[in-house]
Amino acid sequence: MELLNGERVLAFDLETTGISTSRDRIVQLALIGSDADGSELSYDRLVNPRRPIPYESQRIHGISDSDVRGEPDFSAIADEVAALIQGSVLVGHNVRKFDMPMLRNEFLRIGALPPEPKAILDTLEMVRRLKLPRPHRLGSQCARHGISLENAHTAAADAAASLLLLWKLGLDHPTHFRKSLLEVEQWCATGSTASPQSDLGRQLDDLELVDPNGMIRRDGEHMVLAVGRHRGRHLKELLELDIGYLHWLISPNGIEDQSASEEIKTYLGLGSSS
Repeated sequence: MELLNGERVLAFDLETTGISTSRDRIVQLALIGSDADGSELSYDRLVNPRRPIPYESQRIHGISDSDVRGEPDFSAIADEVAALIQGSVLVGHNVRKFDMPMLRNEFLRIGALPPEPKAILDTLEMVRRLKLPRPHRLGSQCARHGISLENAHTAAADAAASLLLLWKLGLDHPTHFRKSLLEVEQWCATGSTASPQSDLGRQLDDLELVDPNGMIRRDGEHMVLAVGRHRGRHLKELLELDIGYLHWLISPNGIEDQSASEEIKTYLGLGSSS
């Protein structure tokens, strides 16, 4: 797929203690793909969640308390995971709404800055944008596209399957992928390839500061992100596009100034932490 040339591309999947991205914990993490030079990358680790794994979750992924008893907790692998994800293109099924928020919360829990991928290509979003027949879950889409999914609900198998599904979608619907990487990501997330960037360009630096470090600027009645991969977006766009990033932004690890953080929460309608 041409838009991925020269990029580190990693299929990403987690197995967890449950489905709450804020309360549950990771028990297995897999990153499968290739580096920018084409060399293979494969990272697959069991993680000790430091809590019992509910029976309902064990039935899905087959990972028990005894399987993780001698494994490291997340803090021991955080640096390795961050180094792989930072600046990479992440591929996964429901990765934007589940896997990445779950991962970000694990980093925030240990007081570390979550890594930021260059782009997220979510195959669940893709099959919905393409209006493919339901069910849209990974196993059903793999069966539909002739992709073998042995060992389903292990992180490595599901990650690899999502990468194959992306490749198959690209073959079957090439016109949707003859765009830039960020345009394809935008289409996945919102259904549109229109640029979400404001027309401010370099004038961002001339706008009034919301926080002392200038991460957020005021554009009339709007607040605009002035740094990072979402530079130029109005913050309210991120409520749908990347809610996990917003939660990081208004945490002490993002906007350090408490009064600015509270002002941003009020603007977003997220309420106060007090």
